[in-house]
Amino acid sequence: MQAKHNNNKRMKILVVEDNSELRELITQSLEKERYLVEVAADYSTASEKIAEYEYDCILLDIMLPDGNGLDLLREAEKNNRHLNVIILSAKDSVEDKVAGLQLGADDYLPKPFHLSELHARIKSLLRRINWSGNNIVTIANLTINTTSFSVHVNNKHVDLGRKEYDILLFLVNRKERIVEKEILAEGVWGDFIDQADNFDFIYAHIKNLRKKLKEAGAQVEIKTVYGFGYKLEVL
Repeated sequence: MQAKHNNNKRMKILVVEDNSELRELITQSLEKERYLVEVAADYSTASEKIAEYEYDCILLDIMLPDGNGLDLLREAEKNNRHLNVIILSAKDSVEDKVAGLQLGADDYLPKPFHLSELHARIKSLLRRINWSGNNIVTIANLTINTTSFSVHVNNKHVDLGRKEYDILLFLVNRKERIVEKEILAEGVWGDFIDQADNFDFIYAHIKNLRKKLKEAGAQVEIKTVYGFGYKLEVL
């Protein structure tokens, strides 16, 4: 199965951790940082998710109840896929660290760790991957700071709701490209969006976002491509 590409800039993270308390703690802390978080408590679940979806970062425990986390890296390598992985493991031996890095892991953080250090490692990895170290995204007279989650037009702040911000960043990253409603929904709301009966809620957010951008004098416009989705164009 070919993985669904997730090229939005609301970063999507998979937490592979069998300890329920630690998994919940990491998830809550990441959601506060406005990441889109999914979880897997065992090897088989993680393998299924990684096969079906693409993640900006995977936090990977080595010791799982039904397998070794490093085998997920071997499986990806076999399928010619690169995963952006930070290994989180109580196994702090040199051999495990070397094995993980040789299999393509980007970083290794031994347990126990401070959440602040985990956040710093994630942000460093994502900056390297997505913006070559830059946290400022600029298009025409629109500027987005992905660290402070702030939007400015002509250096004036534009007050956006959380989902409005996420949608804008998603579309900015795919400027001049048609984005299907289903892709936008999955990227911003997560995989559970499959349960939705329709996508009317997206239209409501798009309508509000358009109004705010227009009132601010932004030189970008979100066009509706009827029957397909949306497209962000520079005016």
